[in-house]
Amino acid sequence: MEPVPGPLPGGVLILEASPGVARQEVLRKQVEQSCGGTARAWVLDCHRDEGGPWAGLKDLMTDGAADLRRLAPALVQKHDYELALVVPDLRRDVVVRNPSLTDVSPEAERTRNYAADRAYRIPQGLVDLMERWHALAGGGSWLIVCDHFDHAGALTRLFFTELVRRVAGRLGLRLIVAVSPGAGAATRALFESAVTTLQSLDLPPDPIQAPIPPEEMARKARELSEGVSDLTAVENILPRLIRYWSASDQPNQALNLLLHALTIYSSRGFYDDALKYAHAALELLERHCPDNVPDRLHIYNRLSNCYSALRMPHEGVAIVDKALACTDDPAYLISWCYVKAMYHARYLPERDYDLAESFLEQGLVHIERADMPPYQRLFRRAFNRNGLAMIRHFQKRYDEAITLCRSAVEELNANLAPGEYLLHRSVLLYNVAQVYAVLGKLDEAIDMYSGAMRMDPNYSEYYNERGGLYLQAGRLEESERDLLTAIELSPPYMEVWTNLGQCYRQMGRNQDAVSAFSRALDCNPRVALALAGRGHAHEALGQFDDALRDYTAALQLNPSQPLVHASRAVLRYEAGQLEASVADLDEAIRLSPKMADLYQNRAVALQDLGRPHEAAQDLRTYLEINPQALDRTEVEARLATALAHVARVPAAASYRMMS
Repeated sequence: MEPVPGPLPGGVLILEASPGVARQEVLRKQVEQSCGGTARAWVLDCHRDEGGPWAGLKDLMTDGAADLRRLAPALVQKHDYELALVVPDLRRDVVVRNPSLTDVSPEAERTRNYAADRAYRIPQGLVDLMERWHALAGGGSWLIVCDHFDHAGALTRLFFTELVRRVAGRLGLRLIVAVSPGAGAATRALFESAVTTLQSLDLPPDPIQAPIPPEEMARKARELSEGVSDLTAVENILPRLIRYWSASDQPNQALNLLLHALTIYSSRGFYDDALKYAHAALELLERHCPDNVPDRLHIYNRLSNCYSALRMPHEGVAIVDKALACTDDPAYLISWCYVKAMYHARYLPERDYDLAESFLEQGLVHIERADMPPYQRLFRRAFNRNGLAMIRHFQKRYDEAITLCRSAVEELNANLAPGEYLLHRSVLLYNVAQVYAVLGKLDEAIDMYSGAMRMDPNYSEYYNERGGLYLQAGRLEESERDLLTAIELSPPYMEVWTNLGQCYRQMGRNQDAVSAFSRALDCNPRVALALAGRGHAHEALGQFDDALRDYTAALQLNPSQPLVHASRAVLRYEAGQLEASVADLDEAIRLSPKMADLYQNRAVALQDLGRPHEAAQDLRTYLEINPQALDRTEVEARLATALAHVARVPAAASYRMMS
């Protein structure tokens, strides 16, 4: 067989071939072939069924953490959250500094699930770490080989695609991914921003092995788990244990492990991967213990959480209906009525607030019927009323929403111990804050955020959102402080860096704004707000070509931005591109016909193009929209000049657009 050419620095080779020994040999030769000019190389098995959601990446980060403990231990601490999730063994001696209440609340009190995009921050933080590791280890053209990439966990795939997009070209990293026949095109699409080569090889698959007897699989499972006592060690061997017990004569053991995997991964927000475990658990339950209602409802609950987080509401509500149909126990129906209400009020595209409210009322009936301690009944009522407050918010019945949340907080504070149900209490205050923010009552909203943050001081999102309110209120130093704290408390995410860029722009710190917006765009290059914001900062710094590129990119993503069209129009006018400037202003006026300044700017360009009649009409429109304009005298003089041109009376005057 001819040797397969390796990828160029920054590039990706996709090797499409049958998995097995022959493919592994090709990958081994790739490493040998590349080692001459490569400082380091890794061959990673990324199959989720062998190593879990972080298979492959876990091995890479294990090496990274070992190196960095020697080279820069502070970096391991800085990225403790990401490393502790990806490499379970590190949890024994790497303590996550800033857990939020979502991370540490008991399961019975855990009333907030992470949004799906929060987990996407973990790969972004690890890309940052990879860049620093590469520099501290002396650089060089590193080679990473990922076998079974088409069976990798969703977040592992995201890490490698983001690694290539963000830093591979700059660092000279090279990536080889091996996938099964037919998976090459879909894999290539993941690396859309990279130079990719797709190589298909006709390799022999491994011989079909005789199945291992179920009793032997049970023995292998017991042997693997012998001496394993703590949850961290269990997580390390969980995928193999599931596989062994599933093929054994005791498949119920696999069901328990699948439920454990489903619980931990959905709780951490790894919803794509959790879905795989949910479907496998449900299939096993249907085959071996279909009458096990508690486990069935547990699976349904986690499935519903995954579907709502992944914006698959129709699949989610179908699961909720199945849950409601398989129990009449009020202890279960309390939660399922609430979840059904949330689907109709929040997740489904066709919202039905009346139907949602009726399910909340049914939930209240079940709360009174259920056998539970008084403190739990109190909490359940408060949680139910929080759902109604959300509906009132959506209905714009803001006073009622505030009253419902405040009443629930007061009742919980009066009847629960100070440390009980802190997560839900903080969420209630947060919900009040959101209503005040919608009403423009910024001081009240900030006070409510501050109350929530005293209970949950490590939740990055609270600092980001309160920082945004400080920004709206013109309290720029407080905004900067909150936004920097939000950045410190979380792996990187686009929203907080975009807000920081806007804060710096208002402070007049335009170079800092460019840096912040660039960081946001490094996390997600397809954000029009960050592109437009960076464009404005470039323009303020006199970097007009950069500003024009950013405005154009922002408009390609979202053409319905009148102010960005107007800003680009000014730059095009200054560059002598008068027709293009007018075209931008035409579009801006179409989008925002009551914005008076747009007409005045277009009048300048039209006058220079020798179209004084249209310029005069625009100046009249400006004065009609803005009759109290401070520059009315100047505009009337310009109008007279335009009319003089229409009458072919010579008149000398020059004007500039307002930026």
